Amino acid sequence: MTAPLTPPHQPSSNDPWQTPPSSGGGAGHPGGFGGPGGPGGPGGFDGPHGSLLESGEKKDVGAELRRAAAVAALVTVSGVVLGLLWLWLAPRVPLISDETAVFLSNSEGEEAVGADGTFVLLALACGAVSGALVFFFRRSGGIALVIGLALGGLLGSLLAWRLGVWLGPDQDVVAHARAVGKGVVFDAPLQLRAKGALLAWPLGAMAVHLALTAAFGPRDPEPWGMYAGGAGPVPSGGPVPPGGPVPSGGPVPAGGAPGDGGPSGGTPAGS
Repeated sequence: MTAPLTPPHQPSSNDPWQTPPSSGGGAGHPGGFGGPGGPGGPGGFDGPHGSLLESGEKKDVGAELRRAAAVAALVTVSGVVLGLLWLWLAPRVPLISDETAVFLSNSEGEEAVGADGTFVLLALACGAVSGALVFFFRRSGGIALVIGLALGGLLGSLLAWRLGVWLGPDQDVVAHARAVGKGVVFDAPLQLRAKGALLAWPLGAMAVHLALTAAFGPRDPEPWGMYAGGAGPVPSGGPVPPGGPVPSGGPVPAGGAPGDGGPSGGTPAGS
């Protein structure tokens, strides 16, 4: 019998429990998932580049907040248009004085309710226009942008209300009645009795913006599975770790599985 060709210090390739070669795919290697290029290494998700990603996210949040503040300011200023339209289109409430008291000229009139209804309709129209414009100029949307749109609509409604009252008829009814004289019909001050009408603009703006975003907004990409530790499925066609995928049955010996016709590598010469 001759001595086997396999040196004693080298493991036999027929040993099914030997450690597979770790060229480029194991943990701690440059190409593996645990190495410098993997998620857990210095160059991975938790490495130096993580701080760059965090700083980029902070910059994105700051930019979103600035855009939301700009939207809120522009929508608030546009409340001047709502106030002027309300002053122009709202029905007037006629009053008359007999020098002792002030009465409604038409006791069965609905002008007071009509002023509130006119404000609500105009505010809904302004909300629809502002929501559509914000979506047109900023399709990506975002929660900060929607909050800025709603806040601007509420502030714009407050500005329109106060502006219409300020530019409307005199608020001092008694002084106005004395100025016009006895039996002369004059307009009552412009009032918004239903304060809930101030919410018409923000609600209309958010409804239109949400509808446009759902119909024409960008779609989120399909989520990819996790690649490290078998936490999720690897999508078909996705990246494969260096060294190829590992079979489900565990590591394969370097010389091949027993009985597959591969080289045994451990058969003694001349046996």
